[in-house]
Amino acid sequence: MNFRDAILGLAVVIVWGATFTVIKLALDGISPILLAALRFGLAAIPAVAFVSRPNIAPRYLITHGLTVGVGQFGCLFYAMTIGMPAGIASVVLQSQAFFTIVLAAIFLHESVSRSHLAGLGIASLGLGIIAFTHGSGNTPLIPFPAFMLTLVSAAFWGVSNIIIRKAVATEGKGLNMFSMVVWSSLIPPIPLFLLALLIDTPEVVKQSIFSLNYQAIIAVAFLAFAATLFGFGGWSRLLSRYPVGIVAPLSLLVPVAGLITSMLVLGEKLTVSQWFGCFVVISGLLVVSYGARIFSRIAYRIG
Repeated sequence: MNFRDAILGLAVVIVWGATFTVIKLALDGISPILLAALRFGLAAIPAVAFVSRPNIAPRYLITHGLTVGVGQFGCLFYAMTIGMPAGIASVVLQSQAFFTIVLAAIFLHESVSRSHLAGLGIASLGLGIIAFTHGSGNTPLIPFPAFMLTLVSAAFWGVSNIIIRKAVATEGKGLNMFSMVVWSSLIPPIPLFLLALLIDTPEVVKQSIFSLNYQAIIAVAFLAFAATLFGFGGWSRLLSRYPVGIVAPLSLLVPVAGLITSMLVLGEKLTVSQWFGCFVVISGLLVVSYGARIFSRIAYRIG
């Protein structure tokens, strides 16, 4: 990877890591479901006027838009509203890799390697440590519903990955992911807005829209343009120029950027147990990504 593309990859990782802090800031002035609706609405319009529609069946755009917009980010935003810290959310959400592996084995009949199983076991241990870290009064530091909603968000991300793989397998390997993201972003705003009306009541939604402060407006713009359009646009460029094995490991830096950003901007502090849990989860991700090489080298040396 040349220097310019390496800088692009690092910028995308930092933006995606900072996204969790931006979400937390935005939630001070707007309801979570409405925030998700605004994010995808602004990401899609007017971008669809300049980006050609991906050459795939509409069902893939619809299901991808619903799983990512309503499922993944609807759950994530609500989880962060009820107590999920931004930094830890950036770590827990990476469990999407393990949901993807399990779902791919079930629906795509892909094999599960020893490194996948080992990584899944290690990460599960880390997630358990994070979930059951207690503070004073023997109460969890992270509300259990918030933690579980973040896991559900990761599961929806895993489902969306399977939808993309099915689209590529059915329609061909020339799928433009940036185009996919832009056009599928047209799907979530309406169901999210209706869900916001149901959960928050029309009066609360109306008040939230007409009382948007500058912090919420800037946050929505960041989520739509930086995290969505720049992030996926830059990531798609890298994937189009380099093998997946070179680009994909950069995503391991997202939770690192998320933890650092939340500490610097929000002043979030983790306990020793939470730090250890995050370290174990990231270690599990490393085993999934590089475990096969490690096992083969060990087997070679033993043999």
